[in-house]
Amino acid sequence: MTGGTLIVGASQAGLQLAVSLRQLGDTEPIALVGEERHPPYQRPPLSKEFLAGHADAESLAFRSPAYYADAGIDLVSGERVTGITLAGSGRPGSGAARTSGGRTLPFDRLALTVGAGPRRLDVPGAGLDGICSLRDRDDAAELRTRLGSASRVVVVGGGFIGLEAAAVARGLGKDVTVVEAADRLIARAVAPVVSEFYLQAHRRRGTRVLLSTGVTGFEETNGRVGAVRLSDGSTLPADLVLVGVGVVPRTELAEQLGLECDGGIVVDACARTSNPHITAAGDCTVQPHPLTGLGRIRLESVQNAVAQATAAAATLLGRPEPARTVPWFWSYQGDLKLQIAGLAAGYDEYVVRGEPDDERFSVLYYRRGELLAVDAVNSPADYMAVRKALTDGRTVPAALAADPATPLKTLLTARTDAVTSA
Repeated sequence: MTGGTLIVGASQAGLQLAVSLRQLGDTEPIALVGEERHPPYQRPPLSKEFLAGHADAESLAFRSPAYYADAGIDLVSGERVTGITLAGSGRPGSGAARTSGGRTLPFDRLALTVGAGPRRLDVPGAGLDGICSLRDRDDAAELRTRLGSASRVVVVGGGFIGLEAAAVARGLGKDVTVVEAADRLIARAVAPVVSEFYLQAHRRRGTRVLLSTGVTGFEETNGRVGAVRLSDGSTLPADLVLVGVGVVPRTELAEQLGLECDGGIVVDACARTSNPHITAAGDCTVQPHPLTGLGRIRLESVQNAVAQATAAAATLLGRPEPARTVPWFWSYQGDLKLQIAGLAAGYDEYVVRGEPDDERFSVLYYRRGELLAVDAVNSPADYMAVRKALTDGRTVPAALAADPATPLKTLLTARTDAVTSA
């Protein structure tokens, strides 16, 4: 490669950035470098369809092998970028990168889409055989194989990944226990009513859930994990453990380059880092709130990866175009399909629509009477209505939202500026 754009991280954001450059008419060379040996692939199915054996590895690929050559994208797989040197002030944004395979890759434009890595537990026995994480395709393949012979599975962490994997394991007939240190499940993402619903739903399906319980260590049996030690002094027998306690943004290269980092690589609405000639996108970043522009937030979602990467491509071509985007997410835990639109942080009121016990309901979040977000469980129409409302800058009156007999799409009204000016 000579000049052109170097994208470090063959993630969904990395591939989207390369594709967007081509869609915007860029004809310069593009190198997309990833440390995994696999070409870019979908990650959400890893803890769902792939883990359950309902999808194979080939179906996860974003593009066919021929696509990269046809699009003029030099895909470098299985190599890690170990260092980046920027050129002098005469060529801002240009430089050269070194890889673990001994390559030197010169560039005129640089983007970091390096993602995040699984958070590790620093407790005795954490390195025992049979203790797994779930972040990439190889992790998922190993976990799927181990599930085949496991009988007692312990999932450490009651977030989305942990609960999705627990649902798969329980569906395979395994004895499953979820251990969560907080006092409710998925506490960072949903209201207490949704946490309580998932607690009871998983218990109804035969999964044991322990809240307000920490893990202090792991015990060995015949050279592999045999039990999980808990903060109350008790132990749980286990022949397979999944640790799903969140992720840590990969900021090493950004810090080496002197870029501002604060719980992730700090970017603006156009995906510019503190060096305006370098962009970043995806799980490795923190950004202004995508709807209000206030504060800093880190989003882990397909939607954010695509939106940020698209903005980064435009910025690299000298056409920065910040876009107002509505974040959306999903979590499929067996037959429980949760769809989220918007960001509920800062809500002061919520409305429950439908009956949680029916396993079909939604929760609408408000601040000062204005709609912020929805959590929809097996309620796709409610999800779509709120997503459209937030996209169009409209709202749903809280006083009318609770009646499940009235379609939300018929309640959309003009929105005040109470939220965006807060």
